[in-house]
This record gives sequence, C-alpha cells and structure tokens, in this order.
Amino acid sequence: MTQGPLTTEAGAPVADNQNSETAGVGGPVLLQDQLLLEKLAHFNRERIPERVVHARGAGAYGTFTVTADVTPYTRAAFLSAVGKETEVFLRFSTVAGNLGAADAVRDPRGFALKFYTEEGNYDLVGNNTPVFFIRDAIKFPDFIHTQKRDPYTGSTEPDNVWDFWSLSPESTHQVTWLFGDRGIPASYRHMDGFGSHTYQWNNADGEVFWVKYHFKTDQGIKNLTAEEADVLAGKDPDSHQRDLREAIERGEFPSWTVGVQVMPAADAATYRFNPFDLTKVWPHADYPVVEIGRLELNRNPRNVFAEVEQSIFSPAHFVPGIGPSPDKMLQGRLFAYGDAHRYRVGINADHLPVNRPHATEARTHSRDGLLYDGRHGGEKNYEPNSFGGPYQTGRALWQPFDAVAGGTGTHPTPRHAEDDDFVQAGNLYRLMREDEKERLVANLSGALAGVSRDDIVERAVENFRRADDDFGKRLEAAVQALRG
Repeated sequence: MTQGPLTTEAGAPVADNQNSETAGVGGPVLLQDQLLLEKLAHFNRERIPERVVHARGAGAYGTFTVTADVTPYTRAAFLSAVGKETEVFLRFSTVAGNLGAADAVRDPRGFALKFYTEEGNYDLVGNNTPVFFIRDAIKFPDFIHTQKRDPYTGSTEPDNVWDFWSLSPESTHQVTWLFGDRGIPASYRHMDGFGSHTYQWNNADGEVFWVKYHFKTDQGIKNLTAEEADVLAGKDPDSHQRDLREAIERGEFPSWTVGVQVMPAADAATYRFNPFDLTKVWPHADYPVVEIGRLELNRNPRNVFAEVEQSIFSPAHFVPGIGPSPDKMLQGRLFAYGDAHRYRVGINADHLPVNRPHATEARTHSRDGLLYDGRHGGEKNYEPNSFGGPYQTGRALWQPFDAVAGGTGTHPTPRHAEDDDFVQAGNLYRLMREDEKERLVANLSGALAGVSRDDIVERAVENFRRADDDFGKRLEAAVQALRG
C-alpha cells in the first residue's frame, strides 16, 4: 500500500479518525458522519461464514518440482518434464473444530493443495490419512452432524460420535488410525499427506491409469500424546499455525517427497479390494509408491483472511490428463465443495488473487454476481459466437469410464473378493508395536468411557473385535476398568 493520507473506501481523505462527529461537545452522534457509519458497517460484515468443516486452518505458498518422468501415465502439462516447477498453495486444517478451535486436537488434518498450472488450477483436496470414515457421500452430512455440537446440549457429544461410528462399521479402519499415534500430529510440518481418493490419469495415447497420491514429510513424523496435546491446546491454541509460519520465516522450508501408486485401468475390475472405496488402502506390496516430485513451502501469506480464509479448493478442478474415478465419496465432493464456496465466499470467489489461475488466465462467459469486477468489459458472453470469444477445444480432460450397465437405483458400493469393513483395520492394528497398541487402546477406551449407553459401547467394541480379536478383548477390558 502506498504512503499518504488515510482515506474512505471511496478514496476521499479522512480529516479525523479519532473522534465521531456530534451535535455539540457532549451531544449525540450525527447520522451525517459517514466515516463512522462506513467503518461500523464494514466491521459488521468483515467475517464471512466459516467453513462447515475444515474451518480451522493455516496455509503457505511454495513450489512443486517434478523429479521423475510420468509422461507414460499422464499428459498433464505441469508433470511433463523432469525439473519442471509449478507454484502451489497448500492449506492445512483440522476437520471438526470451528475457526477459533485449538490446533493440537485429535482430528484428521486437511491437506488441500492448489497447483497453479499453465492449463488452469488443479486442486488436490486430501487429508493426512489415506482412508476416511465412510465410502458414500450421502452419509457425509449425518457423519459431520455427529462431530459438531448437539442441537440440544450445544456441545460435542460422545454418544452421537460413537453411535454413528458403531452403526457404520466401515469407519473402523479410519477410527483405528485416528486413535493411534498419528491421530495428533506435533505440527503440520511433521505429518504425511494423502490424496486419499483414487483419481484417473490418462496419457497422450488415451491410456487410463488409476492413481493414489502420497506426500511423505521430509521432516520426519512427529506426534503428540493425548496428554501432551491437552497441555499444548490450552497453552497455545495456535501452535500448528504458529509453527508453520515461524519455520518459513526462519528459512526452514518444510518439504514433502511426492509419490503415486499407479494401477492399470484393467486391474480395477478384478482387484481383491474395491480400488474406489475410500475406506480402503492399496497395499504397497501390490502397487508400490513411485516417487514423482518434491513439494516445498517457502512463502507465507501476507494476509491470513484474504489468502487462507478466502482460499477455495474443489476436487472438480482438474486439468487435461487428470480426472475423477467412480469413488462415490469423490463424486459427491465434486459438487459439494464448489457449492459450499459459492455460498460461503461468493459466486466470484475464483476472481480473488489466491484462487485465480497464476500461470494462465480464466476465459469464461460467466458474468455479474456479487463483487464482479467487470473484467470482461463489453465482450460477448455466449458461445459459440462470431466475435473471437473463448471456444471449446473438443478434447475432454479425462477419459470416460468403462460402459456401465444395469438399472438405476440406490446401489451399495460394489464389493470385491476380499472386501469387508474390518480386514484392513485389523492389518493396521497388527502392524503396530506393543507400545503403540497400548496407547491406541488407552485412547479409544478413554473416549468410549464417556458414552452413556452400554449398547453403543458394546457395538463399538464388537467392531474392533471383528478387526482383531486381541484388539477387541483389550479394548473391552480397558473400557470396563474405566467405567467400573
């Protein structure tokens, strides 16, 4: 901002910014004091609705650099050559807490990444966990209602949380992950990230591959125990946001090694797990993680509200060579995220500097709406036209899915040979060291001890027993000891 006299929003110089205009020395304030009215009216409207989920967050700019040739799998321009760099913006967040919540809590972390590519913005909206609680977007509003404040008590209620999880056995894998050691990262820098969903890559020849993204922290994994987190959350609610900002200010730029699992499209139909089920992982023995790049964060936002709070991400923001999969959770998010941003920030949110393309320009026929800046002037706002307006390319960003058949209806997610809701949760438990298992059981039993109804507790414990008998027995004994 240039130096000079303070002005009103319309640019007129301000004579006195310390005193309201009144009728006499001790009289009432005058309606004609337009500076006062402008300031108060603006102040009343400075906050926009917070995100329904992922409200509490921090972000930074950086660079993604390609380190391996992936052109056999995708025609995406930003992945076209080893050494190629693309500007990015990454927003970290907790899921359930509101904007004023503490950072150091047991909750999944959002890992939302915007690539400012020459073919438009590509948004990869993931988490720090490779799986999720549910596999179908139709259950998402119900799930989030259980994580938010109860309409009667105004508090988050363990009965609601565990009632839903116990009645939704597909959540067992993610709950096991969440209550393990990685459930409370020590900082945003010391956790991994995942695209979580399965996505499509397609190459210049039209060949299709299914991929899963992995971001391995180069700082090493560091976590907090429940006791450490309780102290930190009370002492420094902004701990993770502060840590990220100060590390970048010191020049200690956090980075992640980026890899993908690649599945040939033909494998999907006969793979032992449904590859599009968000509650499942692809074992690395089946599809190893192949390194493709490096992500570094090296620049802090200048204004948190403008660049973090008003940033928008949508899984529907693809570029040529990358597209969706039949993942039912992803399919729901393709609509939900854009719709949420249009409500929360406004119909022209993508015109804001943090959201607009940086390496190209957006050329659309969309006009008007709140905060429209008139950038298109008198250009025609329809297509096709004879006046040189933007035109269609005739080439889709991604390849169509295999032909579908059968009647329409509310079908459950297709099951494959080894699909169930417990096998991978059991595998995760059995991978843990003995001390990790002890902390997992302690964390779960502590949470379940706050549930008021025995039938909910018994149902929840049974889900973990079905994942692993030892897991269930330990948990049952720990809950009984706490509940007396």
